[in-house]
Amino acid sequence: MATCLCDAFFDDVAKATVQVLEYLGVEVEFPADQTCCGQPAFNAGDWKASRKVVRHVVDAFKGEDPVVIPSGSCAAMLFHGALLEFEKEDDLPEVQQLANRSWELLDYIVNGLGVTEWPGSFPHKVSFHRSCHLRGTCSGPAALQLMESIDGLEIATFGEAEQCCGFGGAFSVSHPNVSGKMGQLKIENILAADPEYLVAADMGCLLHLGGIVDKGGKNLPRFHVAQVLRDALISANLLPAD
Repeated sequence: MATCLCDAFFDDVAKATVQVLEYLGVEVEFPADQTCCGQPAFNAGDWKASRKVVRHVVDAFKGEDPVVIPSGSCAAMLFHGALLEFEKEDDLPEVQQLANRSWELLDYIVNGLGVTEWPGSFPHKVSFHRSCHLRGTCSGPAALQLMESIDGLEIATFGEAEQCCGFGGAFSVSHPNVSGKMGQLKIENILAADPEYLVAADMGCLLHLGGIVDKGGKNLPRFHVAQVLRDALISANLLPAD
């Protein structure tokens, strides 16, 4: 599942995800009728509208294969949020079946495929923002495990790392001032660690924090973890450079 943010803003993340999975020998199918996962309406409290979207997702991704998602929040929507809003619905079993085979990308690579080290090099100092939806799952540790195994990659830790960046989907729209202040504090802590890149596994966070960085005239390129893995493979001539 490519997610709305890949479709609208982060197409290279979708491409990098496919390249990484195919390098690992995974056959990737891309249902052309996929849409949103239903998370925006879910977070806004409009569960009736969200269930309509989730039912479309269930139909678009019907089958037995794993559904791999380069987004902690969209993955959590399918294996957690959707189950909550379908508790009293007759088609809960179909939603549960999809939830059981939904994976966040890094969790799938490490804990689904058993890949614990990554080849190639990425000779840069990066700060890894572990988004709220990665906490309490295996995805955050999986991302760090893979990146820490890449030759030359240095993780730059920063203060108040467990604090939310302030995005929160609809929260950033309904509470823009609080959201912006939270993002500014996050960026101040990250910049104090002097990284060359800000890396995350949730594009909503990257979009929010990137806007604050750009508006403030700062120089801090942003990468999804999938792009780091892809570029490491290119460095080792395991993937062709485009």
